[in-house]
Amino acid sequence: MARRIGIKDVAAAAGVSTATVSHVLNRVEGKRISEETRQRVWKAAGELGYAPNGLARGLRMQRSQTIGFVSDEIATTPHAGRMILGAQEAAAAEGLVLLLVNTSGDTELERASIDMLLQRRVDGVLYAAMYHRPVELPEALRATPTVLLDAGSADPSVPSVVPDEVQGGYAAVRELTDHGHRRIGMIVQTVDLPARQGRLEGYRRALAEVGVAYDPSLVAAETAVPFNTVGGDVEAGYRAARRLLTAERRPTALFCFNDRMAAGAYRAAAESGLTIPGDLSVIGFDNQELVCESVHPQLSTVQLPHYEMGARAVAQLLALTKSPGRPPGPGMKELLPCPLVARASVASPSRL
Repeated sequence: MARRIGIKDVAAAAGVSTATVSHVLNRVEGKRISEETRQRVWKAAGELGYAPNGLARGLRMQRSQTIGFVSDEIATTPHAGRMILGAQEAAAAEGLVLLLVNTSGDTELERASIDMLLQRRVDGVLYAAMYHRPVELPEALRATPTVLLDAGSADPSVPSVVPDEVQGGYAAVRELTDHGHRRIGMIVQTVDLPARQGRLEGYRRALAEVGVAYDPSLVAAETAVPFNTVGGDVEAGYRAARRLLTAERRPTALFCFNDRMAAGAYRAAAESGLTIPGDLSVIGFDNQELVCESVHPQLSTVQLPHYEMGARAVAQLLALTKSPGRPPGPGMKELLPCPLVARASVASPSRL
């Protein structure tokens, strides 16, 4: 049986002490070790095939090198799965493993899953929601470093990473106003969520910036049934757009709460004999590529920064785990920008 390579072997190959090897491989901060020495240690470890004993290191450092990721539906939703990818790659870059639990909204399963993660002494937990909304942090996580992902809490001490819904709504409507539109409709869901509130506020800010007064008759709300489903959103978008497009003085452009409602608006426009973008400009929100690239013309939209949110949540969690307990004062609410993704569904109203 081949002898297991140990830290002494790496030290001998690199020509340094075992303490230096330990400091380099464990990324211990504050040690005066030159970059050349660090590279020599990493090279020696790689050539020898040295694999540190993670269990022993975890016991020594009182860290398990694992992070829990608890979500309701994210793992089963393709367009939001990039949150998991962002968190996983950020964790891996720090030598950590992500333990994923998808509860499908089952409170008993969530409780049992959190207990399992805590029994395995995870270093911290990302508590994620499928879509930006307020959540109640489980009591079992109160004593564990926890960061909310795509969710907010009434408890201001809990850190969170969320999309900047106001900025995203503003960016969408400014894309329309920059093309010369002034009579812009908005179609939204009726459910009162932070996403709805923020995007509507962004819509109003963008209009005010170009001197257009807010007109509530240009905002059409419909209930998606079933809620937050493809079919429900498309049908709600269709009904809301039909109301606006059949009005005596219709809008020249529509800002849609999400891409699926925008797909419903495409159908309503076709039934009204309107072409996109020749007769009507349409912009969505989320950048669900399966939707945006399947309609014709392809849909301009605003992207939810799922990957970036996952990565930033891990960074926040690591900052918490390096502190003795929760930091004093309010937790940090980090807003990530939602960039515009311009495609082919927006044009100047001069073409009307």
